Amino acid sequence: MARLYVLLFLAQIVLAVCALISCLSAEEGEIKALPRIAWVLIILFFPLLGSVAWFAAGRERTPGRPRGGTPRDRILPTRERPRPIAPDDDPEFLKSLGERSRREDQELFRRWEDDLRRREDELRRREGEPPREEDRPEV
Repeated sequence: MARLYVLLFLAQIVLAVCALISCLSAEEGEIKALPRIAWVLIILFFPLLGSVAWFAAGRERTPGRPRGGTPRDRILPTRERPRPIAPDDDPEFLKSLGERSRREDQELFRRWEDDLRRREDELRRREGEPPREEDRPEV
């Protein structure tokens, strides 16, 4: 039985916190019947009844946003609505990914070649040979 009381107490606290957040974040024109400070005090002193009262009578529904979707949803039937293209369905996006990957690979390959040439030249200098300047493939 004690667990049930703890659970109900926690539910009441969560409801009160949600009501406080809703009350404090509501625009001034959305609050009905009492000023904001009165609603906050009612919710704080009578958490269960105050929260229920706030959600039932303290706030107005936002005008211009009827329930059931946006006006666009009511105008266009479901089948005629343009579907957003996911990035992995967009051919231009996929093409740009391929080009970017190719450029990154070429840059990495060029850096590896430069590093290899530098190391080869360093080894030749240590052995007393002059660095070679022969035909090296350019990428």
